[in-house]
Amino acid sequence: MDHIDRKILRELQYDGRVSNTELASRVGLSASACLRRVQELERNGTITGYRAVLDRTAVGGGFVAYIGVGLSDHSKAAQEAFERSIAGAPEVRECHNITGTIEYLLRVEVADLSMYKVFHTDVLGTLPQVRSITSYVVMGSPKDERA
Repeated sequence: MDHIDRKILRELQYDGRVSNTELASRVGLSASACLRRVQELERNGTITGYRAVLDRTAVGGGFVAYIGVGLSDHSKAAQEAFERSIAGAPEVRECHNITGTIEYLLRVEVADLSMYKVFHTDVLGTLPQVRSITSYVVMGSPKDERA
C-alpha cells in the first residue's frame, strides 16, 4: 500500500459513492489506473464493503446507548454463547470484545427509552452469561465518522 492507495481510501471513506472519474481526479490518477487500484483494494480485502449512512431518527433508531457488559464466566464457551445471542439482536449495531474490567462494549439503537428498557430487560437481562450491565446514553454526536 502506498500513498496513492491511502488517498483513495480516505476519499472513499468520506464519500463511498464518488464516481471513479471524480475519485481519479482527487487522487491524481487516470480513471483506468484508479479503477484498477480500487478493484485491487476490494480484491485483497482492504475495502470490505460500502454502506449508506442513515439518519437514525428517520429509521426509528433515535435512541443510542453504549453498554458495557461484564460476563459471569470468562470461558471461551461463555463468550461464544454471548456472541451468538447478541448476533441475533437487531438492536445491537456493534459488539466489541474489549480488555479491561468488562468483556464487551455494545452500541445499541432503538426508537426510545421505553424500547431500550425492553432490550435491557428482555434481551440482555435474560442472558445467563451476563453479570453486569452499564449503560451510557448518547446525548449527541458532534463527531461520528463511522460509515
